Amino acid sequence: MFFTKPEFWVAVSFLGFIALLIYFKVPSFFIKILDQRSERIKAELEEALRFREEAQSLLAEYQRKCRDTEKEAENIVKAAQEEAARYNEETRISLGNVLARRTENAKSKIIQAEQEAIASIHAAVADIATAAAKNIISLKMTPKIHTEFLESNIIELEKKLN
Repeated sequence: MFFTKPEFWVAVSFLGFIALLIYFKVPSFFIKILDQRSERIKAELEEALRFREEAQSLLAEYQRKCRDTEKEAENIVKAAQEEAARYNEETRISLGNVLARRTENAKSKIIQAEQEAIASIHAAVADIATAAAKNIISLKMTPKIHTEFLESNIIELEKKLN
């Protein structure tokens, strides 16, 4: 009765199958495979963590380099602005000096032109005065006055030469 039921034989077959698996150490083989897989997964996780840490350190290093580069760029811009301001100031001073020299040159030329104009006016006045004096003298000079004038000038010249 009990042995005639198919459920019994299925149970016996199942237990026999389990016994065979245990006898041939199949569970330990599966455990070994699962352990190896577990070790492989653990190694992959450790490697992934190591890669993550390396990536984080690289990210931090690149962020630091980026900040350093930004600071360097700011320093370059600041230095360029200072150089531009210095160049602007030098140019302004140089331009002021050039303008001052040109102003002085212009003043000198104006003064020189004034002096030349005054000299030419003096020369013209002297020429006119000489011509007027010559006319007056020629009109008023008689031969007697002329002779007396020459003799007095000759005597005066001899005194100066001696």
